Amino acid sequence: QVQLVESGGGLVQAGGSLRLSCAASGDIFSINVMGWYRQAPGKQRELVATKSSGESPNYADSVKGRFTISRDNAKRTVYLQMNNLKPEDTAVYYCHASKFGMNYWGKGTLVTVSS
Repeated sequence: QVQLVESGGGLVQAGGSLRLSCAASGDIFSINVMGWYRQAPGKQRELVATKSSGESPNYADSVKGRFTISRDNAKRTVYLQMNNLKPEDTAVYYCHASKFGMNYWGKGTLVTVSS
């Protein structure tokens, strides 16, 4: 089992920044993909950014140029730096990890962007 715990969400004004963190624990050996998804009220969960080991990050078009995903394998943590936030970025952000085809999710952290 893999446990994921997110932190760093909160309330921010449009144009502001936040950094989300996701700490992984448990059987983390061979986790090959970690990333972030989000779910806004009344909408489906969508990919925000993912990072596979040894590969370039993958971003949703809506966040390209504003969000940056990074991994610190030594700290078993993945980060999402979010700049120039917009009200439409308001959502619950979920950390995700994939290992041998199994998907693991955190409980989510709420990001609210006021206009």
